[in-house]
Amino acid sequence: MLNGQHLATLVAVVEEQSFGAAASRLRITQSAVSQRIRALEQQVGHVVVTREGPCLPTDQGSILLGLARGVATLEADALGRLAGGSGAARLDVGVNADSLATWFGEVIAAVARWDDGTQLRLQVDDEHHTADLLRAGTVLGAVTTDPEPVQGCAVEYLGFMRYLPVCTGEFAARWQRGGRWRWREMPVVQFDLRKDDLQNRVLRWHGVTAEPGATDYPPAQRIPSSEGFAHAVRVGLGWGSLPEAQLGDALDRGDLVRVGDRPVDVKLYWQSWRLHTRATGRLADAIHAAAAVHLR
Repeated sequence: MLNGQHLATLVAVVEEQSFGAAASRLRITQSAVSQRIRALEQQVGHVVVTREGPCLPTDQGSILLGLARGVATLEADALGRLAGGSGAARLDVGVNADSLATWFGEVIAAVARWDDGTQLRLQVDDEHHTADLLRAGTVLGAVTTDPEPVQGCAVEYLGFMRYLPVCTGEFAARWQRGGRWRWREMPVVQFDLRKDDLQNRVLRWHGVTAEPGATDYPPAQRIPSSEGFAHAVRVGLGWGSLPEAQLGDALDRGDLVRVGDRPVDVKLYWQSWRLHTRATGRLADAIHAAAAVHLR
């Protein structure tokens, strides 16, 4: 059986990214941290964390990290129930930036109303990559586009976010000729040149197959913020695909116009470890309630 102290020490080392900082957090010596990590590695037969630079979990360490966080969540839930309450749980959740800027705000409001000391800690990544946070053991649940369950996780469909490629009227006047858009030349706003595939999907539909950074790729503006991205499109820096929830009445007022007539639909799922605690159940309920209102 794995030692609970050793698992908790692994979590501290990874979150603090150093043995010294983990020692301060746990209020033990750095030597004691090293001894616990070595004992854990000897027991499982693998190196679980890197020693140079920021301390990161190895592939084997990530498996243990997920276990450690799951054990901590279950322990907090059990102790809280024994004390006659729900306990102060910590919920580490992965979410994409556009969801956080739109419908996920209602989830945050729901957790705030619990008033039981629950800690909500969000990690933001592209919706196509949030499942990697589950695989790395850094979150207990994630809003993701991946319908295939990570080992040990359950998957529930939430609905889909609809994005509309849009630009300003002035931008359209510059880059549209005879009803045809100059897809290979007009600037595009990208959230992340490596991970953002929304704009690339639109470009591929219109015959542009080059990847970002290629010489024949349209001029790309990188704005790694959901709110900043929307602002960049609204002021004419380039065209981009915005969630319907961020558009408001901009299309009706004529502040923005459609670029092409094809929307981009992104299916979203809730993936989470099979922990079955009161806090994780309430969180899932809040996520489904918000998704039912705001997703299609």
